[in-house]
Amino acid sequence: MTGRVEGKVAFVTGAARGQGRSHAIRLAQEGADIIAVDLCGQVASVPYPMATPQDLAETVKEVEALDRRIVATPADVRDYAGLKQALDDGVAQLGRLDIVCSNAGIASFGQAAELDETTWQDMIDIQLTGMWHACKAAIPHLIAGGRGGSIVITSSTAGLKGFQNLAHYVSAKHGVVGLMRTLALELAPHFIRVNTVHPTSVDTDMIQNEATYRLFLPGVEHPTPEQFVEASKATNALPVPWVEPTDISNAVLFLASDEARYVTGVTFPVDAGFTVK
Repeated sequence: MTGRVEGKVAFVTGAARGQGRSHAIRLAQEGADIIAVDLCGQVASVPYPMATPQDLAETVKEVEALDRRIVATPADVRDYAGLKQALDDGVAQLGRLDIVCSNAGIASFGQAAELDETTWQDMIDIQLTGMWHACKAAIPHLIAGGRGGSIVITSSTAGLKGFQNLAHYVSAKHGVVGLMRTLALELAPHFIRVNTVHPTSVDTDMIQNEATYRLFLPGVEHPTPEQFVEASKATNALPVPWVEPTDISNAVLFLASDEARYVTGVTFPVDAGFTVK
């Protein structure tokens, strides 16, 4: 049995670890070759350590272990020229582009009236403008291929409802829904489908840090992982504190595959019932 995306090429941003690495691996398991990018550096307004070049090298190792090809490049989604060059080089080496997984993202926290300008701008630049940059760089390749395609943009439950202490994040994640809906209309004549996925908390470095623990446990000076588990369970309808990266990757895989050939313009929650609670 052939894989569900056999022979296709997927472009994944934020691929060095977390959801991005999981998406690259899951798509590779089902037959895709990968073009992977990640900043591989720190953003000063982000209160936890971000991915490193070694993390991206590990993604390469794991994809190659599946006997798939991967072209991996450090690139910043805020830098359109650099991002486009990385993608163009990947397409030149792998020969085509079929799937876009616009996933790169950050988290930071603060009351809306107290966020400093840099924290706000970093968020919008990476999680809204950066998402657009990835799509903008990819669309000419998808259209030139003449085979249709699938763009999956990572939003969040915060793209469907509001959260305190996350005004900048909520704004960006709502913004990509508007981007998705517009692209779904603009690209439909080319059979290029565009959708968003909306995870609840996902078990990655983005949530497994003290800054995130404090968001869920305000007033607790040094919250523990055990306290975070209990607080997180209370947010979802299903009694789980979070979902795993592969749970989101399976949704991405479905939306990228021919099984979803008529699915476009959809906000797809993978949220353990968070948004209905």
